[in-house]
Amino acid sequence: MLTVRGLTKAFGGRTVLAGLDLEVGASEVVALVGPNGIGKSTALRCILGGESTDAGEVLLGGRRLDTRVPQTRREVCAVLGDFGVLPELTVAEHLDILARGHGAGAPSAVVVAALEEARIDHVADQVPSTLSSGQAQRFALATAMVRPWELLIADEPEQRLDDAGREWLGDWLAEQAASDRAVLVACHDPEVVRRSGASVVHLDSHD
Repeated sequence: MLTVRGLTKAFGGRTVLAGLDLEVGASEVVALVGPNGIGKSTALRCILGGESTDAGEVLLGGRRLDTRVPQTRREVCAVLGDFGVLPELTVAEHLDILARGHGAGAPSAVVVAALEEARIDHVADQVPSTLSSGQAQRFALATAMVRPWELLIADEPEQRLDDAGREWLGDWLAEQAASDRAVLVACHDPEVVRRSGASVVHLDSHD
């Protein structure tokens, strides 16, 4: 589903990515691993087009991945840390807007299911600013649960989750792969990687 070939990126003469190659197929989780600052988040931004690249290509189903194309936005879901929220809307209202905007069938039921799956149904009527850090992370993940997608790209989705939350996340990622979806994550937590059944791509320093 996703093919990355020769992805190269340098900042100020320092090479961060040097010819990164990877593939993510349907029914597969792939985890980018490596120490902080090694380029995992940069790699995801380059793949999604949020960061320019110096060389390489990114293909989605054999065609160039371009998030400006409506079909690509339907197929690819990104969870990259903090995201924009409307401060006056509740958690449930945010998810409802996303579900309806992405054409989810029975959006109200989809939202209820996502709240329960992410285990944040008890804060559904709160506004995002009142959430704990762990609840906010589960809310971010819930945004991927209310919309259709074929490829999920997530940057350290285990951040701010407790031990039980990381176990849940690993199992949830594995369930997405089992439903014929593809997942690419940057991840620090070996337990999440293990529970998700991810194939591992190690990023190394090029200093």
